[in-house]
Amino acid sequence: MKRSFLLLCAVLLVLGCALPCAAYRLACMALAQSAAPSAAEAASAASEESSEQKAPSPADTADTVCFMDQSTGQTVTLPLREYLIGAVAAEMPVSWPDEALKAQAVAAHSYALYRRDHSTGENGAWFTADPARRQGCLTDAVLHSYWGTAYAANYARLSALVDAVQTQVLYYGDAPAGTSYFAMSNGRTEASENVWGTALPYLVPVDSSTDTTADNYEYTLNLSAAQLQQLLAERLGIAADLSPQAQWFGTPVLTPSGYVDTLPVCGQTVQGTALRKALGLRSACFTVVCQSGTFSFTTKGYGHGVGMSQWGAKALAEQGADYRTILAHYYPGTELRGE
Repeated sequence: MKRSFLLLCAVLLVLGCALPCAAYRLACMALAQSAAPSAAEAASAASEESSEQKAPSPADTADTVCFMDQSTGQTVTLPLREYLIGAVAAEMPVSWPDEALKAQAVAAHSYALYRRDHSTGENGAWFTADPARRQGCLTDAVLHSYWGTAYAANYARLSALVDAVQTQVLYYGDAPAGTSYFAMSNGRTEASENVWGTALPYLVPVDSSTDTTADNYEYTLNLSAAQLQQLLAERLGIAADLSPQAQWFGTPVLTPSGYVDTLPVCGQTVQGTALRKALGLRSACFTVVCQSGTFSFTTKGYGHGVGMSQWGAKALAEQGADYRTILAHYYPGTELRGE
């Protein structure tokens, strides 16, 4: 009996020492499991950290470009490379300098992505183009018709230039820049707010004085009083009295770049950009003269005047500037990514 009692005491003593150690180890395991994230949690955290640190990659932005064909009303989707070749062909002669054509390709790419990010169209199109009228982008079928027997050589030339810059996009901050472009300025580009009402810090006036030597820099449109009266009524809702014709237009207010900001027309104040659109003027830099019942509108430059002047890009390239320098000049403050 005494031996059994001693054996029981020994067993209880051993258990009393072992159980706290086991409990301690179990507690440590539980704490370790609660402190360490699961595999899914770790992957999610790593993904979030990676996305926060990763800069936007132009290569990830778009494989295709989507636009509305103004002639057909159809939505057209083209592979990015095909779109860029068609856009450059629509905007610049294929014979122009390589660096000007590459600048145009980057500007077209960047602008397309900007429109994608700001598009509100229900049809999914980012912007409009008119291949049949050779505006904005030329499809392959139009290029065959346009270039004829020179198609193979021209396509090979533009393809090589586009391939050299296809991954490159101009950014302002963390988003593609709205790199608008046009044919030629009056010698200085225009601020975006004076044309579209929205100020963008990289679409500001810059020198483009070589435009003044471009082909057809000045152009005069002549309209009879009857023709002008009809256009003013139909497109601006302005009733013009045929008798005091010399008083139809007052002294214009000009923007700092020399484009018409506002102009008195038959007693009403009209925006220069609105009159340009209504009359089909080549530029908002214009003067008007009335003589013997004919109104002569003389314009300087061609296009809205905001962003890159294509004739200016040509001149800079001919002076030895590369496409990066051209883009930096016309879109100050932007960053070229994807090189």
